[in-house]
Amino acid sequence: MLNLPKPIRLLVPIAALVAMVVVISGCGTTNPDVARGRELFVAKCGTCHTLAQAGTSGTLGPNLDDAFAAAREAGGFDAATIEGIVEAQVDTPRPGNGNEMATMPPHLVEGTDLNDIAAYVGKYAGVPGAKPPEVAGGPGAQVFATNGCGSCHTFAAANSGGTTGPDLDEVLPGKSVPQIEEFIVNAKARNVPGYPKGVMPENFGEKIPPAELKQLAEFLAENAGKKSGGK
Repeated sequence: MLNLPKPIRLLVPIAALVAMVVVISGCGTTNPDVARGRELFVAKCGTCHTLAQAGTSGTLGPNLDDAFAAAREAGGFDAATIEGIVEAQVDTPRPGNGNEMATMPPHLVEGTDLNDIAAYVGKYAGVPGAKPPEVAGGPGAQVFATNGCGSCHTFAAANSGGTTGPDLDEVLPGKSVPQIEEFIVNAKARNVPGYPKGVMPENFGEKIPPAELKQLAEFLAENAGKKSGGK
């Protein structure tokens, strides 16, 4: 047996466990689709998790950039290690301290879907400067994508199909730009029957600069209902 210093001896089983997770999770996985993984992450995970490259800002679960940035920077975790950890956590989530809202259901995604999401998170979580890809549709469409609005809302002009929040093609037609801005930044202005309060982040007023907020509201006002036959 090697006579290792105590701190290193303690790290050895942890490293072995992480390696085991990576090997197990990688079994049968061939060429995961990272682009598809991003789409799935936004739709399935973005409501609860913040990830800069996905443009999501959920706060019910851990901020995945914060969770992996330090270890990635120190060289302790590479993409494959993070991928394995993500697969293991999704398969058997940790309890949310008794808070059902903060506890991820087991097997939220499985099979190829899980492989693609894990590969995507492994590639981008905690990477300095990671940001959403550029999208067509002008500056307002970019603000929509950058802030992960599509993870919760359906909006045809942005090709998004989120269902956690209201269908914007149904609720926004006829609304003015100032009304939409108020809806985005003021929780009291959001009163759509059938949708719970407190899910949409309440920090958009601080997070989104005023000029970008106006661009977003103008994009929504101009396009709401146009491609879906909204009311």
